[in-house]
Amino acid sequence: MESYLPSFNLTGKNAVVTGATKGIGRAITLAYAEAGANVVLISRSEDDLKTLCNQIENDFNVSAQYIAASVTDHQVITEKLDQLFETQSIDILVNNAGMNIRSEAFDVSELEWSRIVDTNMKSAFFLTQYVARKMYEHRVSGKILSVTSVAGQTALRTGVVYGMTKASLIQMTKTLAIEWGKYGININAIGPWYFPTALTEKLLQNEQYVKEIKERTPLGRVGELEEIAGPAVFLASDASDYITGQTLMVDGGMTIYGF
Repeated sequence: MESYLPSFNLTGKNAVVTGATKGIGRAITLAYAEAGANVVLISRSEDDLKTLCNQIENDFNVSAQYIAASVTDHQVITEKLDQLFETQSIDILVNNAGMNIRSEAFDVSELEWSRIVDTNMKSAFFLTQYVARKMYEHRVSGKILSVTSVAGQTALRTGVVYGMTKASLIQMTKTLAIEWGKYGININAIGPWYFPTALTEKLLQNEQYVKEIKERTPLGRVGELEEIAGPAVFLASDASDYITGQTLMVDGGMTIYGF
């Protein structure tokens, strides 16, 4: 019988995820492991990394390794990845690590600017460059996924630098898809709205703010983490082989009309 059901299985794939121990990054990492991928976790907290790696190896029949470093420590990360992938390929990269400082525009300092830009934009570009080069050298048809935000597509009330960095990831996704399509490398992004993460924890404790979020969201609620893990698996799997340069908004419909 002819089958049209694509494969979402990641068995045997090697995935690298930044910001892997909390929130969206943790959900994606666990979903990839459940789908069969070996995972390399990048985050700053070695204790959290060890705990999550142990959980993954106990729950799923895959390898889980980690690099304890800030994503801004590009040399440290690439040296470690060189060691881990000396004879293997990297099949999947997820640029998830990010930060925000919720200053109004008049109050943004150069230090805040640099911290946000270096974490959200600079680190994502140079890790993408490194991994794509590895994919090219190993002749791997790889998948690179960046976690951007609705703030990269529509204007919010504050967080101008954060929004600028997330918009840059959307543009990076488009441009690199054109440049690296000939190498069989798919570049896509996911744009979340509000999910329960460390970045949103305080905001989601404000009942009035949550009420406003729900009013601006056609589905009328905040997202659940597993609802972003599914799209991330799809965009890493064979099911998305003919999709590149796209940003999938996982936002309950919010970007239909903005905030």
